[in-house]
Amino acid sequence: MQNTQSRQFNATVHVVDDDDAVLDSVGLLLTTIGINNYSYSNAQKFLDAYCHPDFDKHSGCILMDIRMPVMSGIECQYRLEELGCTLPIIFVTGHGDVPTAVETMKNGAFDLIQKPYREQVLIDAIQKALSQNTSAQSHNKKINNTKERLATLTNRETQILDAILDGKANKVIAIELSLSQRTVEIHRARVMEKMAVKSLAELVKIVLDTL
Repeated sequence: MQNTQSRQFNATVHVVDDDDAVLDSVGLLLTTIGINNYSYSNAQKFLDAYCHPDFDKHSGCILMDIRMPVMSGIECQYRLEELGCTLPIIFVTGHGDVPTAVETMKNGAFDLIQKPYREQVLIDAIQKALSQNTSAQSHNKKINNTKERLATLTNRETQILDAILDGKANKVIAIELSLSQRTVEIHRARVMEKMAVKSLAELVKIVLDTL
């Protein structure tokens, strides 16, 4: 199994900037430290790439200039939000005024870096964004796994699970569903087995995480 750092380095940083010199320098920096990266000379080119079926929409992050001709980084951020993009966005700007920073952060930007910046500041921000992305992917994978397990429950097992989540004891569940307490216990054991949990607390936690 790969560790977190190796998974981060298998991710891709998408660099969006209208300055070719910036694209070249950032691309070289990331390549030097072993981080996959792609460059885009404007926001529309990135959006076109993002909408392509082969684009990995889950692993990586976006490093994007705020002020670009035709389409600004902020406008691109809104477009990406409409497309359901979950990749962390780091904005880079030479015009890091407070209103701009507030707008980007309110809209979900991961970070905002003002030019000129030290290379280490940029690297640290990117690695933090990739770390967050890796954690989010892991969390989503667990949720999807739980949903798949929930789908294997029978209607009766789902009824039992719902009652368990309401904090009802086996005796109460039995009365409400017109079952024997032993039958409820059997169904409850099957629910625990199918959900691959060993305790009631664990069962409640993983199910509530999907809501």
